[in-house]
Amino acid sequence: MDFTKIENKFFHLLFLIIAIAFIIVSPYFFDDYGERILSNIAIFIILAISYNLINGVTGQFSLEPNGFVAIGAYVTALLLLNSESKIDQFSLEDPSTFILAFHSPNFILALLAAGFFSCLLSFILSFAVFRVRGDYLAIVTLGFGIIIKLLAINFPSITNGSLGLTLSSSDLPKSSDLIYWAGGIAIISVILILNITYSKYGRAMKAIRDDEDAASAMGIHTFWIKTLAFGTSAFLEGVGGGLLAYFLASVSPEQFDFLLTFQLLIIIVLGGLGSTTGAIIGAVLVIGGSEWLRFLDESMNIFGYQTEARPGLRMVVFSLALILVMLFARKGLMGDKELLDFLKFKKNPKNGRKQ
Repeated sequence: MDFTKIENKFFHLLFLIIAIAFIIVSPYFFDDYGERILSNIAIFIILAISYNLINGVTGQFSLEPNGFVAIGAYVTALLLLNSESKIDQFSLEDPSTFILAFHSPNFILALLAAGFFSCLLSFILSFAVFRVRGDYLAIVTLGFGIIIKLLAINFPSITNGSLGLTLSSSDLPKSSDLIYWAGGIAIISVILILNITYSKYGRAMKAIRDDEDAASAMGIHTFWIKTLAFGTSAFLEGVGGGLLAYFLASVSPEQFDFLLTFQLLIIIVLGGLGSTTGAIIGAVLVIGGSEWLRFLDESMNIFGYQTEARPGLRMVVFSLALILVMLFARKGLMGDKELLDFLKFKKNPKNGRKQ
């Protein structure tokens, strides 16, 4: 009997139960502001672990997340808005006939469509993107993200141009359900990514990361494995973009510039490239930390002395904390390991028994 697999399943089930329980009880312990922070963290967990799959696990230095997130957000918004709302909002140019007919009030269908279109585009792009490696790959994917933003601005009959789209409460599920949607999809995404990482496809992705030429010589079809990682990452980024549109209740090109990719890059590097657990921890620290440190921007009473409000101080402190972490943890908080790797018992090298 393979006790290692049983042990893995036990810990995964335990984490799943804890995560579901936390999401269920969170509305009873957090106010609306706290719930929105948790929802934002859950959305960025989806984006971070999906980005980590292509960048950390597969080792492809891609700078494309903002493009796929933008596609997911726009597809979700355009599906949820009815034709009357589109006619009212499109002021730069009348919406095209296809955009008027592009409608579905079902939020699950809208999220799946967001993931599908992002995944489809990633498959088309993969034939050009994976002809290059390393820094050249980063430049190509960076250009893709810029192109998506420019297309959103310059095709007002599809996206309403620079004015963007606004979603009303009637277009979205109840705001109180956001934590359940974001948290539930985050759990599903983590399970999916972990299953891929521990599968033969995940091992092939890691082989490509370590040495692509050697992986190819061993019979691994590197193009299709990279395309699988790219497509899976794009699908989840599209779904995350749809949830981001739900969270913000608006979509505009400015929301999806390179700063979004840079933020995700900070998260996965801080947590540890190649570690799904690290990406989760990084999302909690970066997204949650930037909110929890807001008191530093305000006036404070320190031992009877009233300080002045200093907007931006929290980001200075947060940046210094990131620098210190990276100085003492060069490979990130988790390195390339998962939390499960630290919880397993070590085996005695002499007799193979667990200590």
